[in-house]
Amino acid sequence: MDERELLVLGLLMAQSQHGYQINEFIERNLGQVSDMKKATAYAILKRLDQSGFVDVSVEQEGNRPPRQIYSITKAGEARFEELLRTTLGSFENITPSGDIGLMFIDHLPPEEAVKLLEERLAKTTRMLRTFTSVPFHGHGSGVDLSVRHRIALLQCDIDWLKETIASIYGGMGTADRPTT
Repeated sequence: MDERELLVLGLLMAQSQHGYQINEFIERNLGQVSDMKKATAYAILKRLDQSGFVDVSVEQEGNRPPRQIYSITKAGEARFEELLRTTLGSFENITPSGDIGLMFIDHLPPEEAVKLLEERLAKTTRMLRTFTSVPFHGHGSGVDLSVRHRIALLQCDIDWLKETIASIYGGMGTADRPTT
């Protein structure tokens, strides 16, 4: 299931837009939720057009170059609803980045493992601050729910990292503990 297709169709459900508007909205408003690149958005729009899920028209304003305007079709609306239902009802077992490394943490000296986990904790804490600084969206609850979900996941990771670091410290002798 390609959530990026759902994202583009969802944006077109609100209004017809040209590709630049879609990319600008994603970058400015959804950058913390999606890391979709401009080239990817245009490729998805092309694929949606070829599949009959969007119509493309050309708009000319003054001396500006012509722009392609994308509008969702009835088939596109049905596809959007199908993808939305599939996404909301699905569960994906994702292995978070770094979890494979955790499987082999015993191959490092405990003080080095703690230092690395503290670095990870600092990065996760910075990301949490970024998400908690995202302003309330206010247009329906969807974007706000997505941001709150990310905040909850990050907070859970932070709590787990703190507990894990404390557990490793507990297994170290006083002389082995880092002095940072």
